[in-house]
Amino acid sequence: MDLSTSVGEVSFPNPIMAASGTAGYGSELASYFDLGQIAAVVSKSLLIDPWPGNPPPRVHETASGMINAVGLQGPGVAHWLADELPALISTGARVVASVWGRSVDDYARVSEALADAPIEVVAVEVNISCPNTEAGGAMFAHDPEAAAAAVAATEAVGRPRWAKLSPNTAELVAVAGAVAEAGAAAVTLTNTVMGMVIDTERRRPLLGNRTGGLSGPAIRPVAVRAVFETRAAYPHLPIIGVGGVASAADAVEFLLAGAQAVQIGTATFADPRATLLVRDQLRQWCAEHGVTSVAELIGAAHR
Repeated sequence: MDLSTSVGEVSFPNPIMAASGTAGYGSELASYFDLGQIAAVVSKSLLIDPWPGNPPPRVHETASGMINAVGLQGPGVAHWLADELPALISTGARVVASVWGRSVDDYARVSEALADAPIEVVAVEVNISCPNTEAGGAMFAHDPEAAAAAVAATEAVGRPRWAKLSPNTAELVAVAGAVAEAGAAAVTLTNTVMGMVIDTERRRPLLGNRTGGLSGPAIRPVAVRAVFETRAAYPHLPIIGVGGVASAADAVEFLLAGAQAVQIGTATFADPRATLLVRDQLRQWCAEHGVTSVAELIGAAHR
């Protein structure tokens, strides 16, 4: 059974990754399984400087997933490189560093800081699904020009860049084309869906930030559609699918839609072994369906 896949020029032994923001800085999961057995661990998104995030409460369970407004809290890229990354590398994991910024300059600065990262950092995921302070708080990923500018600013990182896009715009496919032209080697589809939960007893928003991002099984159809439409528009642009994957069938759905790999996030909160379990289930699913290689599945829904 050949589970291997490639995202652009980066090869992986299987298509299952741990999604950004759902496994801390990665090494936390090492006590549950060998991180080298999955494709990669994507770090929490890193800003050039420490960032406090949003006020609590930050996370709430929903009927079909969870909603969060953590606000990209983090210690800054220098701390991650010195104090977090070595522990993650020691587990044998392949690492994808996620970065974000409030301005185009932030993206440039964090990318320059990562330029000399160890070779175990095989790619950088450019999270542009965050507020652009230079545009009054509008998301970079909601505008093709702003998205392209942020991705272009990360060139100094010197390794493949994956642009993480937002489903909260009708311009998603156009944004995917714009970031590809700006240097993105792949796109990660998608980030969370904007939402809100109201405490009916207190009669006020439950999250400290009022609104947040919905993730989990509820958004999988949204993310699958994003992958399918982007693959149809740009057949040669590599895609990483993410959004509500909790089983092999979920992962296969993304692969059929056109993704080369998938990321698992919310399911990890229920079971820290979720990524490994889905990888093992994928092997079994392929055997049961007469599939000898993951490559047979990628984009098959378009044929």
